[in-house]
Amino acid sequence: QVQLVESGGGLVQAGGSLRLSCAASISISSLSTTGWYRQAPGKQRELVASITSAGSTNYADSVKGRFTISRDNAKNTVYLQMNSLKPEDTDVYYCNAVWVVGGLPRGYWGQGTQVTVSS
Repeated sequence: QVQLVESGGGLVQAGGSLRLSCAASISISSLSTTGWYRQAPGKQRELVASITSAGSTNYADSVKGRFTISRDNAKNTVYLQMNSLKPEDTDVYYCNAVWVVGGLPRGYWGQGTQVTVSS
């Protein structure tokens, strides 16, 4: 089992910044991929950004140039730095991790953290 605990959400004005943190219960270097997703009520959860164990990153087009995903292996924590926030970034943000065990990938989710951007 992998526990993921998110923090760092909150209320910010448009144009502001927030940094989300996701602390994992195991070494994140053991995780094939970690990422951040977001979901609005009534909508599907969508990928915001991800980072592989090799350090490759992937971003949704809507956040490219504004958000940066990174990780600190020593702290077993993945971060999402969000700059130039827009009201449309308002969502619940979820941390996700994929752990390959015995050749089978297993996905894990955090509890979510609310991000609200006011106009």
